[in-house]
Amino acid sequence: MWTFHGLPVHVLLVHGIVVLVPLTAVLLIVCGVWPAARRRFIWPTAALAALVTALTPLTIEAGEWLQKRLGSPPRIDQHAHLGGQMLYFVVPLLITAALLVLAQVREGRGKPLGRALLVAVAVLAVAAGSAAMVQTYRVGDSGARAVWTGVGS
Repeated sequence: MWTFHGLPVHVLLVHGIVVLVPLTAVLLIVCGVWPAARRRFIWPTAALAALVTALTPLTIEAGEWLQKRLGSPPRIDQHAHLGGQMLYFVVPLLITAALLVLAQVREGRGKPLGRALLVAVAVLAVAAGSAAMVQTYRVGDSGARAVWTGVGS
């Protein structure tokens, strides 16, 4: 179930995470701080946030399956520990995207959110996006080190 043509599915899914989480984070930050971008890009950004939120648990589960097959060397344990936290970084992307969708819908109806609330959502977008990108780097780096320096090292 967790292989595709002989490759562990985790290896395939992780490429989606590595590309889509930073893309979603950057779009979310741009939508949060630039109203013109929000009008144009919030719906694709929200869709990406939903996609990475759904893809993350699948990637984690596929990684746990692979970890059981590889054993638990320290480098794999570190990668699994960091990867297991990833959901705590993508869910805030989804929540922030939902808040930006709300702001956009209200603006479209002529009932915009107050300036202070928009600034708070923008700050949240920058924080959530930045944190998600940093965590994606940390998880990816630990996984790459585990693979390229030898799983058993």
